[in-house]
Amino acid sequence: MSTVTPTLAAPFTDAEVARFRADFPILGETVNGHPLVYLDTGATSQRPLSVLDAERDFVLRRNAAVHRGAHTLAALATDEFEAARERVARFVGVDDNEIVWTSNATEALNTIAYAIGNASVGRGAPASARFALGPGDEILVTELEHHANLIPWQELAARTGATLRYVPIDDDGALRVDLLGELVTERTRVVAFAHVSNVLGTIAPVEAFVAAAHAVGALVVLDACQSVPHLPVDLRALDVDFAAFSAHKMLGPTGLGVLYGRAELLDALPPFLTGGSMITTVTMEASEYLPSPQRFEAGTQKVSQAVAFAAAIDYLDAAGMDRVAAHEHELGARLVAGLAEIDGVRLLGPTSGVERVGVASVDVPGIHAHDLGQFLDDRGIAVRVGHHCAQPLHRRLGTVASTRASSYLYTTEAEVDAFLAAVPDAIRFFGGLR
Repeated sequence: MSTVTPTLAAPFTDAEVARFRADFPILGETVNGHPLVYLDTGATSQRPLSVLDAERDFVLRRNAAVHRGAHTLAALATDEFEAARERVARFVGVDDNEIVWTSNATEALNTIAYAIGNASVGRGAPASARFALGPGDEILVTELEHHANLIPWQELAARTGATLRYVPIDDDGALRVDLLGELVTERTRVVAFAHVSNVLGTIAPVEAFVAAAHAVGALVVLDACQSVPHLPVDLRALDVDFAAFSAHKMLGPTGLGVLYGRAELLDALPPFLTGGSMITTVTMEASEYLPSPQRFEAGTQKVSQAVAFAAAIDYLDAAGMDRVAAHEHELGARLVAGLAEIDGVRLLGPTSGVERVGVASVDVPGIHAHDLGQFLDDRGIAVRVGHHCAQPLHRRLGTVASTRASSYLYTTEAEVDAFLAAVPDAIRFFGGLR
């Protein structure tokens, strides 16, 4: 079961990329006197005009509280809000009642972890008893996780007495999948891992993790933040139990995330955030909760953002996710090959021959990542610097920070080449200062 087959689709032509770029006015801006080279989509993507127009049109013409009012405007707003949920569900191959809106993917992952924690103290019983953790139980993550898919599990282990274990990486940054047989045991209750590393760009073998977890009855939680925007992803086919991703990394607005969960699991989990709009009956002593997805959507929702996200999904669908993957596969290979030719640059993670999205992170000994990033910014090249919310991964690879270039459907080969040309210039510049 493969999540991406870049060799089966044609990458975008130069003319097609140029047409994409015309939809993103910001890409025509200049920074420090240079044309903007935006290589920071791994942090947040840019938004096309159609997404901005969709949100503006909704606010101008149909803005109202959803699921609350009986008037016409409220009904129109609710219909469009729920249509957006259905649109996102189809994009990842699931049912609309399995899609929960959150503020971001971090909140989505926290929602799962805290709901399991609530089940562990008896909330939602008897339906939720299957999720309860305690001493002797184990949670398995990996050494390359983003903090958003590590810290919630640390906290859950601390609250329940469960033990947190992890799949290590080797010296090249590759996951030690060969250790799954000994790390996944009858005590394992949750296996949580990133589909695509936000630092290395490498793609995890989902099938192996799912098979090992389900063989012992463990839940699988997939951090899909860096995969759903860049690869054709069918969550049902992947057979994961929960997943999380964010709108702002895939041409959509900030402030909106997605939690996917199998319907029967979501309906059995006790809620995490509580309040209005997610209940059936409230007395002064107790409350009863709606089924998924409303049981996890307390309070006023991100209505215009959801509408805008549906427009972003439409844009990606029109482009073709198989072609997005093929385009990024080529850009990623170009990045890796070009960096390999630069003396004094260390590419983090496996090199050529490893399936990846269009992401590359580098460490240049003697130059702090922030200094390299500032040098690049002076030339209008926007990249991400730091530990990218993955301190354990950087620590394992022997560095405290790296410089990350990340691409998308609107990224050109010329932009990649501009980055590759600027890095050796930076090495010469900072070498001359020493």
